Amino acid sequence: MEGSAIPLRVGILVCPGFAPMDVLGTHTVLGIVPGAELHLMWKDLEPFEGVPRWPMRATTRFADCPDVDVLMVGAIPPEVIGDPEVLAFFRAKAEAAQAVIAVCGGALLAGAAGLLRGRRATTNFQMLDALRDLGAEPVPGGRVVVDGKYHTAGPVTGSFEAALLVLAALRGEEAAKFVELTIEFDPHPPFGVGSPELAGPDRAAKSIAMFKPLSDLSRATARKAFLAGKQL
Repeated sequence: MEGSAIPLRVGILVCPGFAPMDVLGTHTVLGIVPGAELHLMWKDLEPFEGVPRWPMRATTRFADCPDVDVLMVGAIPPEVIGDPEVLAFFRAKAEAAQAVIAVCGGALLAGAAGLLRGRRATTNFQMLDALRDLGAEPVPGGRVVVDGKYHTAGPVTGSFEAALLVLAALRGEEAAKFVELTIEFDPHPPFGVGSPELAGPDRAAKSIAMFKPLSDLSRATARKAFLAGKQL
């Protein structure tokens, strides 16, 4: 594999209540690269659960984590988005990283940390408009949005897609093609309704309504943290 002799440090933020489905793609794509060093990062190494039920623990404490080449975060709960310790840690690691991946609600953390100010970005359709309050230009359409070293994406498959693009940027396109083939990443959605455009307004409205309390709290928390950071 092209560039396989070059070490690749990957840091994925995990926490109580995070969405494992949003990080598994990046964990898989970058984790199977020869020489990859994976860090599942949190404040401590105590067991916790992701959502839905996913018992696990971090592998690397914030205090022990080295700088990483690729920093990644998926959807996380509002209390983590607004946590000053998490924001400071993520901001510092992003500054040193060659690439940053923020999938689904993880884009709100990146935005709250001030990292998306003036950048094009995306997230899940239920919260896309929240990015404007964080200084970003929201981009609809469901594709990975690349602005500089920042890669934002929608949930689940976005984790795979963003990681493949990052791998191509850091280790060459042939390396990314090899991994895409190796994991047979070729989605075949059985019902073809995996976007609001395809699902139609009624289904999209039901999805928005179902997650509205959590979405509202997440966006309000992110905006408060973003504004506080601007005042520093």
